[in-house]
Amino acid sequence: MTGRKTEVVTLGCRLNAYESEKMAELAKSTGLSDTIIINTCAVTNEAVRQARQAVRKARKRAPGARIVVTGCAAQIDPDGFSSLPEVDAVIGNADKLTATAWQSVSAGNAAVVGDIMQETTTETATPLPRVERARAYVQIQNGCDHRCTFCIIPYGRGNSRSVPIADVVAECRAITAQGVKEVVLTGVDVTSYGPDLPGMPTLGMLVSRILKEVPELPRLRLSSIDGAEIDGHLFELLVSELRIAPYLHLSLQAGDNMILKRMKRRHTREQAIAFCAGIKERRPEVTFGADIIAGFPTETDEMFENSLKLVEECALTFLHVFPYSARKGTPAARMPQLDGAIIKDRAARLRAAGDAALERHLAGFVGNRMSVLTEKAGKDGTGHARLADFTEVRFEAGGNGHLRAAGHIIDVIITGHDGRALVATL
Repeated sequence: MTGRKTEVVTLGCRLNAYESEKMAELAKSTGLSDTIIINTCAVTNEAVRQARQAVRKARKRAPGARIVVTGCAAQIDPDGFSSLPEVDAVIGNADKLTATAWQSVSAGNAAVVGDIMQETTTETATPLPRVERARAYVQIQNGCDHRCTFCIIPYGRGNSRSVPIADVVAECRAITAQGVKEVVLTGVDVTSYGPDLPGMPTLGMLVSRILKEVPELPRLRLSSIDGAEIDGHLFELLVSELRIAPYLHLSLQAGDNMILKRMKRRHTREQAIAFCAGIKERRPEVTFGADIIAGFPTETDEMFENSLKLVEECALTFLHVFPYSARKGTPAARMPQLDGAIIKDRAARLRAAGDAALERHLAGFVGNRMSVLTEKAGKDGTGHARLADFTEVRFEAGGNGHLRAAGHIIDVIITGHDGRALVATL
């Protein structure tokens, strides 16, 4: 790898993807080269295992490169990652978007890991990276003030901190000026946006400002949201502003009230169902995705069935199913655990329900002309795109036209589906 530019390996969430772009710019600006930065995730034990595996793979394919580990897993267990023989330096989440940290790494220092719980602001970093993809992520918030019993992430991200509205608007404007057609607002708990800022603005106020002050932006998308934190203003925007993408990914986690209580979630199953019904009534084209945990401690067959029924009751289409995995240091890890085979079976049943829901969703588009945002274009006319509701669209070679470029909103004819994505022609 000698003489090559710095590479960033991203694991985990959209916020990590956003931060990886920023880190690449910072590393470049400090002259760092021949380096692999691994931006880790810690949401599950499997995520931490994958982070360690990524370190070993990086060393194997680039024996002479410097390896720097950052992200949530590194923040939570800096000593563990520092002790790996392949690792040259560790940078904490509070520091990875600062030029000072990367200057320190360039100088040969091994660790820059601060106390994340003491952070009161969130670093947005400059300069803005050149966006090369069809959509761009913009961080509006970091950290989380909630303490769900299964979650370790607040200890990797710290308490909730919001980016000032003016800074978010400026970044959205700069990105849109590059020709980007879609901006995704991202964070750890985006619907908690604002109370730490002067004037205590809300997420609804932020969204309104972006839509008003960046009128040339065709589409604004929200990342994962918590329905319990959505106020009336934001609700009205979601159902009335057509520039807001008609897709909401909900942090539901379970569909049984007792399990929700033991998780320390802030909503009931009835509230989740009512929220989805209220959105659908006002804006029927909205599609829902959701995170659901299978096999949480103490979950009985009846409790699991309540989660399974939520797929129909909330009209869920895109499911992210997580088999419960005990995270050391969380209250749920001390609760009575279920047998692994039960957890695996319940996760499979949830995924099957999600697959069936997705297939029904796809079938409803066949034969229609739809607008898509192109994501990837092959030389042979093949490629991928997304509907506004984030449904994947696949283009096959041949037909009446060819997909020639990514990053454009175009009209296509949906000719079929394969159970996972729509198939289209121009």
